[in-house]
Amino acid sequence: MSTNELLYALAVVFAAGAVTVLLRALPFIAFSRSRETPPIIRYLGGVISPAAIAMLTVYCLCVHLQTPTALRGGAELAGCVVVAGLHLWKRNPLLSILAGTGVYMALVQLF
Repeated sequence: MSTNELLYALAVVFAAGAVTVLLRALPFIAFSRSRETPPIIRYLGGVISPAAIAMLTVYCLCVHLQTPTALRGGAELAGCVVVAGLHLWKRNPLLSILAGTGVYMALVQLF
């Protein structure tokens, strides 16, 4: 690797790191003066995470259901059922996600 390539790679890493830190600090900088968070920000904070998870779930299931595998999407559906069932029963996201991932991985490796 030449010196120019190394400097370019370091510049890219530094720029990406700086942008990441700035984006993480932006809400604290923008709302540090006001005591109360604006209602729209509170609303978005409560809605965006579940919406993103739902969108990723639908995307993942659609892509995997079209992929020819031994279970034809059964592993994905079984994982989703385990996650939903455990979450409704125990209300523990970590347990639900770990168990659903475990079921999915076990089915994918076995079949």
